[in-house]
Amino acid sequence: MTDGRHARMNVIPAITIDGPAGSGKSTLGERLARALGWLYFDTGVMYRALTLAAIERAVALDDPVALEHLAEALVIDVRPPEVADGRQYTVCADGIDVTWSLRRSDVEQRISHVAAHPEVRRVMRARQRQIGLRGRVVMVGRDIGSVVMPDAALKIYLVASIDERARRRLQERIARGQPAELAAIRDDIARRDELDRHVMQPAHDAVQLSSEGCSPDELVDRVMHLFSHPTSSAVPS
Repeated sequence: MTDGRHARMNVIPAITIDGPAGSGKSTLGERLARALGWLYFDTGVMYRALTLAAIERAVALDDPVALEHLAEALVIDVRPPEVADGRQYTVCADGIDVTWSLRRSDVEQRISHVAAHPEVRRVMRARQRQIGLRGRVVMVGRDIGSVVMPDAALKIYLVASIDERARRRLQERIARGQPAELAAIRDDIARRDELDRHVMQPAHDAVQLSSEGCSPDELVDRVMHLFSHPTSSAVPS
């Protein structure tokens, strides 16, 4: 094989999807995993599981040492759906199914505080890699292709304009019955982009795809073609 992305030893049968907030990573990842019959792994659920445990065990969310110890002790596993209740995966923490508890509003409000600690991210990335090394997984999140799974068979970096991403987030919130205002959503995405600008970069061998103007099915087809033809020179941009 002549393509530098695949001329590597010990390539893991995994696909990583990185990209800025609202670019469509989760939609693509879930549909792609379903098409392949693989595990869909939204790596953010690990931070949610840790946040839930910290809340329930009264661990201070501004104490990085305490959170690091909790992260190291907590056994978090992500598996294919084990209950037919609409879930995309099953998440267990210390053997307890917490899949739906991860969507509690108090977890939603506090997860950013927990995930902000470098000590926590170090532990979580190691746990994410353990799951990724099982193979047959589509991993979605931050720094997955560049840091967590640099040996994945295919790495995607998904992009879209800020206006398109804001529009999608607005539609998502309206569909959930949540209050939403386009200008505020756009401002929040712009703020996150600025925070991520220096730390969230695509892996050197990632394929950059734009989700703008593409339906979810079209994006899945493009990624499936890349995965099935790793030496193809016709790489979408």
